[in-house]
Amino acid sequence: MAGSVAPIKSFDPLGLATLGSESTLAWFRAAELKHSRVAMVAFTGFCVNAAGIHFPGMLSHDVSFESLASMKPLDAWNAVPEGGRMQIYATILLAELITEAKGVHYTKGGPLPTIVFPPIDFSSKTPDKTMQTKELQNGRLAMIGIMSFIAQANFPGSVPALDGYSFF
Repeated sequence: MAGSVAPIKSFDPLGLATLGSESTLAWFRAAELKHSRVAMVAFTGFCVNAAGIHFPGMLSHDVSFESLASMKPLDAWNAVPEGGRMQIYATILLAELITEAKGVHYTKGGPLPTIVFPPIDFSSKTPDKTMQTKELQNGRLAMIGIMSFIAQANFPGSVPALDGYSFF
């Protein structure tokens, strides 16, 4: 299975791979893949924001992108107007619906989800097992990385490797 590589090949201390059927395992893998992709985007966005790069102008009539860039992640999310958060949720819902409704579902033997959200469409190539493994490994590292950044930003000193760094 893609993503199972040394040095911790077949690492599954909770036995999740044997929980349920092949459909369940496919659902777990699809969830891991989606979370990995979100974490890679979040990690990149966090690094860009920490470098002081942000959109110019106003997000709404009273909230600027610059003001959001200077806040801690959870504070910035809470500062986004309710209508903006609803638009984000609607975009996520639309992306999920498009992904889940495409072709034979992965729990029924179809391929794992690909990113199909205009104007980006990476579905034209079917990645081989090596590329899938690389994507999963990068995504797993991104999940650890973004959670470390968020922990350090909200609880200074919680990530010893990031001590001395102030993201905000």
